[in-house]
Amino acid sequence: MFLPSKKDLKTALEVFAVFHWVSIAFFIITTVTIVNLYLVVFTPYWPVTVLILIWLAFDWKTPERGGRRFTCVRRWCLWKHYSNYFPLKLLKTHDISPSHNYILVCHPHGLLAFGWFGQFATEASGFSKIFPGITPYVLTLGAFFWMPFLREYVMSVGACSVSQSSIDFLLTHKGTGNMIIVVVGGLAECRYSLPGSSTLVLKNRSGFVRTALQHGVALIPAYAFGETDLYNQHIFTPGGFVNRFQKWFQSMVHIYPCAFYGRGFTKKSWGLLPYNRPVTTIVGEPLPMPKIENPSQEIVAKYQALYIDALRKLFDQHKTKFGISETQELEII
Repeated sequence: MFLPSKKDLKTALEVFAVFHWVSIAFFIITTVTIVNLYLVVFTPYWPVTVLILIWLAFDWKTPERGGRRFTCVRRWCLWKHYSNYFPLKLLKTHDISPSHNYILVCHPHGLLAFGWFGQFATEASGFSKIFPGITPYVLTLGAFFWMPFLREYVMSVGACSVSQSSIDFLLTHKGTGNMIIVVVGGLAECRYSLPGSSTLVLKNRSGFVRTALQHGVALIPAYAFGETDLYNQHIFTPGGFVNRFQKWFQSMVHIYPCAFYGRGFTKKSWGLLPYNRPVTTIVGEPLPMPKIENPSQEIVAKYQALYIDALRKLFDQHKTKFGISETQELEII
């Protein structure tokens, strides 16, 4: 009788953990939609759907009011398997005092932001031990909070809406020791997520700097080395039909449709799981910001330039440790 070895079992658990993260949103959305349609159309239990919608309306603002985290969910052993798959590693260059609030800006987004989630939305990399006294709030698209049950799952790991009202609440109504984690490149960076790439969409992203100035909180640069190595992309001929469709689609919905691929459930197969390559996130030194309630565009530009300089310095100090050439520079577009 064939019995899997401990190594095979470990590998299977790691693959399952990553597959769960890749597919959970689709699974929950599909299941909730089908079940509620069935209740309304084919059974007399339509009041269940009505009650769910009433609760959704009543609880609508929670993702903008700090969410509803559960520490036990952040500490699930599932996330440890998720982290070990790559593996993920979180390193700090300076201690962070819990007597202040911070905005940590993580780069790059990659295709599915695996490092951002594993490092800051779970305890798989030991966030609470590395940054004692700091409470992380990972900010994501508000669309994740529109669907019943999915919103509860997303909030359980400490995620909140990335809306301005959500950020303002976290920086003013939650005391100190709070760290807001944003990936400012967002989905616009997906098209540049290629192995070996160090291109960031940042030049025209100044909202996070303005917010930091308005609240007088420090900005912390962080770079996830290896995030762009997790998938390959097929680059279509510039000016061709598919390339023109990609650009048109991006102009309509601000999302660039990428033809990406990785591995399947077995190591040498083709699929949509990420390659198991290391991702190490380096958290830099806090950049203090003065409190200016209504900063001018010139002031915002000045501090954005200071932030970009700090980010370049962080990248240059550590790039050679992760196989990046000494001559390769961070490209800001």
